[in-house]
Amino acid sequence: MRYSAFSLLAQTLAGHKGWKPAWRDAAPKPEYDVLVIGGGGHGLATAYYLASQHGISNVAVIEKGYIGSGNVGRNTTIIRSNYLLPGNTPFYEHAMKLWEGLEQDINYNAMVSQRGVLNLYHSDAQRDAYARRGNAMRLAGVDAELLDREQVRAMVPFFNYETGRFPIQGGLLQRRGGSVRHDAVAWGYARAADRRGVDIVQNCEVTGLAIENGRVTGVETSRGPIKAKKIALAVAGNSSRLTAMAGMRLPIESHVLQAFVSEGVKPLIDNVVTYGAGHFYVSQSDKGGLVFGGDIDGYNSYAQRGNLPVIEDVMESAMALWPGVGRLRVLRHWGGIMDMSMDGSPIIDHTPIDGLYLNAGWCYGGFKATPASGWCFAHLIARDEPHPVATAFRLDRFATGRVIDEKGVGAQPNLH
Repeated sequence: MRYSAFSLLAQTLAGHKGWKPAWRDAAPKPEYDVLVIGGGGHGLATAYYLASQHGISNVAVIEKGYIGSGNVGRNTTIIRSNYLLPGNTPFYEHAMKLWEGLEQDINYNAMVSQRGVLNLYHSDAQRDAYARRGNAMRLAGVDAELLDREQVRAMVPFFNYETGRFPIQGGLLQRRGGSVRHDAVAWGYARAADRRGVDIVQNCEVTGLAIENGRVTGVETSRGPIKAKKIALAVAGNSSRLTAMAGMRLPIESHVLQAFVSEGVKPLIDNVVTYGAGHFYVSQSDKGGLVFGGDIDGYNSYAQRGNLPVIEDVMESAMALWPGVGRLRVLRHWGGIMDMSMDGSPIIDHTPIDGLYLNAGWCYGGFKATPASGWCFAHLIARDEPHPVATAFRLDRFATGRVIDEKGVGAQPNLH
């Protein structure tokens, strides 16, 4: 069933009794051409683009839980392409262009809202760094505007501009950035992939990888063995667990990233704002809640929950930037597992094992990268060569020294 105004009207007249499930709850077949492990945004997007762009539809996505139960369903929904380095900028701009046409492509309302992303600066040195980033963006064809204090105040008048510990001097604005409904991204890609013949297999946990003569031949799962010619890993913070089954050790660490939603209030902020003096970012959802977050928890963990010191740190940053939020109550908070790479940039590459492909190391940037990640990973799997905008995301760059350190903090995953 194709979603449209006509189908909505027809179902309204029929009492909404004719809607069909968005995708089939498929049982795994004995063998596939490509098996994608991980039913999050990246895995589902990969399967969809394999079918839609490369004509490979004998594909299954297997997910240990339910679709949307991982990071794609527990994030702060921000999309942007305001990157500095050549290894990152073309990739994230490709993602932005795919976001802009996503709803028409997959025939699903993902609630793409290009409300603008504003990065605040608080010193002359930070202004100069943002000017450099903005210039690099514009040279790469990405929109960027450097604003002074009064231009920022006109957009968000209720922040603490003068009396805070770090007075706001201005900001770098990307108007095409914004937010997208995270659940809708998972559901939309799952539905679109299913329409192309992809099997979506839920509640199917991988318990082992079958490897013969240096080549992967299939997986062992909680629902029995599945053979495949090619296997793609897109499991975010669980990447180390899966690759360990193949005897590999990755240059990543898993950490928890917490996020928060306040009680619903009337419209206060119509864009995404990041606090330059601390790692804090905030936007307002369509339901009225403020959605915000900050740093990862510093210790390694596979738990989808956080601890109080980071909560305190995030709330302190919120109050320093915007004292008025102290009157709001936090409605809920949650944690997702981040796969933090050694340089803060992702990995989309072959592994040393034939037929085994890796999509990992997304740090804080996983959600915004979803469409480009799926597009480039599908290209790699189908053609066995990297997509032009993802050539820098090699697994061996940590051995060769070709790192992509956007923040310039070195090989310390907890600092990216």
